[in-house]
Amino acid sequence: MARRFTADAITPHAAEWDEKHLFPRDTIRAAAELGFASIYVSEASGGIGLGRLEAALIMEAMAYGCPATSSFISIHNMAAWMIDCFGGAEVKAKFLPDLVGMVKMASYCLTEPGSGSDAAALKTSAKRDGDHYVVNGTKQFISGAGVNDIYVTMVRTGGDGPKGISCLVIEKGMEGLSFGAPERKLGWNASPTAQVIFDNVRVPVENRVGAEGDGFRFAMAGLDGGRLNIGACSLGGAQRCLDEAIAYTKERQQFGQPVADFQNTQFMLADMATELEAARALLYLAAAKVSANAPDKSRFSAMAKRLATDTGSSVVDRALQLHGGYGYLRDYPIERFWRDLRVHSILEGTNQVMRMIVGRDLLRQ
Repeated sequence: MARRFTADAITPHAAEWDEKHLFPRDTIRAAAELGFASIYVSEASGGIGLGRLEAALIMEAMAYGCPATSSFISIHNMAAWMIDCFGGAEVKAKFLPDLVGMVKMASYCLTEPGSGSDAAALKTSAKRDGDHYVVNGTKQFISGAGVNDIYVTMVRTGGDGPKGISCLVIEKGMEGLSFGAPERKLGWNASPTAQVIFDNVRVPVENRVGAEGDGFRFAMAGLDGGRLNIGACSLGGAQRCLDEAIAYTKERQQFGQPVADFQNTQFMLADMATELEAARALLYLAAAKVSANAPDKSRFSAMAKRLATDTGSSVVDRALQLHGGYGYLRDYPIERFWRDLRVHSILEGTNQVMRMIVGRDLLRQ
């Protein structure tokens, strides 16, 4: 179903979205009608209650058309799941009905100007004042900032370190909430990115997800799934570029024969396909572990994210090379995927941090 939706609603329009920096709100809402806005939100909360492997398959299929759009939907899913999984009955009833059908869209707010990889050092403060928290600070690189309605935000309610962090759901339109100018980016042009700025924003205590001090744990649990989805988006984009390279080299003639007839081309395509399948197998294994809540799920999601995003970028780069000068032109889709996939090795935890997570987990054994 995701593949059919992508072929009909995403692939034919993705180049225009990128070139004109268009946010395809209607297309994203159409994906929500298929259940893709609440893939692993429980059925009791109105979601479709699938696992992380099914989510990876959906993200991979949609990224075949547009990685930026697929990634945007992934982030919304992560935010909705965090509310469903960790929120009490009140906060779930307040927000999930609008989120599962994307009547309202959600952003995930963790990164700050001074805390990227060191997420536990975040400074955005939330001080209790009666039935409200007063929130001050800035979040950086937030997908959907300014266009989305709901901001699942990590804030500091206590002392330094991860145990002082809580999770609040902050709503667009609250007094004191504003947004920076849209970021001018290398890729992901179909997905708006900006700062989220809090200036004495009063947020009801009832908008807190879980208990005070549990926010960092929730954020990291959300990232296990987010990393799988971003890895899946890299796989889908890279598969598209491999398919484009196969078709192009069969048609392109040089030295009196198709480029595909040269053994060097065949070896490049073989390596691209092999590496992509290996990354896919690890990602699917990690997805199964996250669904099963296996004790090594975080290590495997970090391993899979690192391998899938690095492999995806490498495959796309070689696909561009096989297109020669034409691969560098916007007349062909390769350069868009080359730009869009580059950020995947940075967001949801840089690939250097993924290695750190894996190494530390191995040494704890």
